[in-house]
Formats: sequence, structure tokens, C-alpha cells
Amino acid sequence: MNRKFTLITGGARSGKSSLAERLAMRGERVLFVATAEALDDDMRSRIAAHQASRPPEWHTLEEPRSLPDAIRARIADTPCLYDTIVVDCLTMWVSNLLLQYEYDADCEARITGAARELLDVYAASDAEWIIVTNEVGLGVVPPSSLGRAYRDALGRVNSLVASRADKVYLMAAGLALDLRALGARHINDIGDTPDMGIFDSGLRRDCE
Repeated sequence: MNRKFTLITGGARSGKSSLAERLAMRGERVLFVATAEALDDDMRSRIAAHQASRPPEWHTLEEPRSLPDAIRARIADTPCLYDTIVVDCLTMWVSNLLLQYEYDADCEARITGAARELLDVYAASDAEWIIVTNEVGLGVVPPSSLGRAYRDALGRVNSLVASRADKVYLMAAGLALDLRALGARHINDIGDTPDMGIFDSGLRRDCE
């Protein structure tokens, strides 16, 4: 089975969705899974813009919360119906789950469990997957406890999903950085004596 799993992360308006759509163009039978809800005029406008940018032949599944179950149900009867599945995005999905679980003591564990279930759906499918998310932990510490809980939960989900992805792209100003090609490694693979690779050699040259 020659399938791939790509994770695309980055800040707002950095080009994440555009890259995901460009990568998905290689597929012949594409399922686009949208997690956002049109709760206000701004979100409705954003959703409409994204819809207009996608090819009309792509199938769309809108599911803000029960993501694993919804995708599993769509592909259960005909596993080869889609050769490419795009999930855009984990950012809204985690936010929706956090509010659904009413920010209880176990919400982060429950959200991480849902992410593991989503990865199980990927593992059981024959399609190439492209997942979009955001990096929200690079700025100031959120002032509210809910904001901090969201930042932490999304960070853990991103790390979990990235650990399973074949390709991980970080978008900045419309440019894509291939983190795997740059030598970035998941923390569980590093061990006690990390091999800094190209970064270590560069630092040594700079310090000499």
C-alpha cells in the first residue's frame, strides 16, 4: 500500500489550506473534511472562500466534533471510494471538543484519545491523508485558563499526529518548510543523546 500521511501546520493565513489543496489535486477521488462551524458572518465568509477554492468534483463532509466516526462511516462501505482525504482542520476540531467537554478535568485526555481514534481510522484506510492544523503555542501565554487549556490540548494533539505523519510541513509567509527533511525528529525518537545533525554542525561552525 503506497499511501502517505501529511501534516501541515503554521500560523493564521500562512498558506496551510492552500498547500493542502494543492497536494490533494494529485488525487482523483478526494474527500474534504471540514471541521469549522459557520457561527458568525466572518466564519461564514471564510468558509465560503474555502469552498470556492476547491474543485467542484471533490466530496465534502462537514463534521465539527465526531470526526473519527464520521470519516469511518463514510468510507466503511466502500474503502476505496476515496484515494485522498483532507482534514481541515484540527484547530477547530480541538476547540469544538474542548467546548463540548465543558472544560472538565479529563478534557485533555479525552481530546487526545479522540486524536488517537482518528489516527486509527487513517491506519485502517487505503487513502492518502492530508491534515491541516495550527501552531498556537508560539506567542504569549493566554490570559484565561480556557485559553491555556486549548493551547495545551492542541499542542499535544499536534505532537501526536506529527509523530505518525510521513511529511510535516511548517508554513510561514506562504513558504513551506519540510521539517522531516530538515532533520527534525519527534521527541520520543531522540533518546538521551540527541543527534542534532545539520543543526549541530552549523552551530559548531558558527561558534568556532
